[in-house]
Amino acid sequence: MKRRDFIKGVSAGSVATTGMLGGIHKASAAKTIKWKMVTSWPKNFPGLGTGANFLAQTINDMSGGRLKVKVYGANEIVPALEVFDAVSRGTAQMGHSGAYYWKGKHPATQFFTSVPFGLTAQEMNGWLYHGGGLKLWEELYDKFNLIPNAAGNTGVQMGGWFNKEINSVDDLNGLKMRIPGLGGEVLKRAGGTPVTLPGGEIYTSMQSGAIDATEWVGPYNDMAFGLYKVAKFYYYPGWHEPGSTMEAMINKDAFNALDKDLQVIVRVACRVANQDMLADYTAKNNQALQTLMTKHKVEIRQYPDDVIKKLHTLSNEVVAKVGKHDALSKKIHQSFLAFKTNVTQWSKVSEQDYMKARAL
Repeated sequence: MKRRDFIKGVSAGSVATTGMLGGIHKASAAKTIKWKMVTSWPKNFPGLGTGANFLAQTINDMSGGRLKVKVYGANEIVPALEVFDAVSRGTAQMGHSGAYYWKGKHPATQFFTSVPFGLTAQEMNGWLYHGGGLKLWEELYDKFNLIPNAAGNTGVQMGGWFNKEINSVDDLNGLKMRIPGLGGEVLKRAGGTPVTLPGGEIYTSMQSGAIDATEWVGPYNDMAFGLYKVAKFYYYPGWHEPGSTMEAMINKDAFNALDKDLQVIVRVACRVANQDMLADYTAKNNQALQTLMTKHKVEIRQYPDDVIKKLHTLSNEVVAKVGKHDALSKKIHQSFLAFKTNVTQWSKVSEQDYMKARAL
């Protein structure tokens, strides 16, 4: 009798528990948070677009579906170069782009994508995560109601596509080239005309002659855009972008409204995406370069030493000017330079000299 009563009690309790859990699942489903992520890249574009997709999927998976992020390519909700404003005002909760596109908002944003002759991808990550860079980035974006995160890196880029040879600095004079950020300012000082264009407009601009030359990223992305069809010479090294960080900016109000565990998930997912994109480019750039050379007969050229030296000198002038814009710019500039000075000593006896030894 007691056993039957016990079993009945357990059964009743099980039913009650099942009902309670069902209620919780329904409540969780009702509380699912949906975010939009707008990007500066064509939908599903290799590396950059797929990197945004990876970030969104990682957040979805890590949160167990409590936070669902849907990715929109450039022009699906807002144009490529309006991502910053869209996230700032809350039209979208997240954006995936490059901080140097927002130099009109504040010149110091450019430090957080890439600085000509600056930090490599590994060095950028060192500065951002363990050298105070991310805190300064957060301070800079705070007044725009944004929280920045590193969410990808292309590694060292290529120098660009040209239809004429670059044999001296004089060959840059009058050149109209798609090149954003600080690299564009350096080109301007060298006598060229920098043009900022979203990736989706580069091919047609080269084809029509609206621009004379362009840089984009590297073999993996450049081949996807078919740039080998509209330019003859492919120059290296990418002096202007030695380790370009992609950003995931988040609307501060939307972020603060999340439960603490979801906030951690978003932050960690950004760091995972940051590492994954660099691995993706490292794996695929070489294969694409070989295809460009063998199948498409692209002529790979190295910038002459005197051109590189001149660009380096001009770069130092440009970066120093940005560092004088205001007190925060000065603080960011000083932090960046101090880290670069210190890390260069280690990079020289580790990465640089190892590469030389491996080539013997």
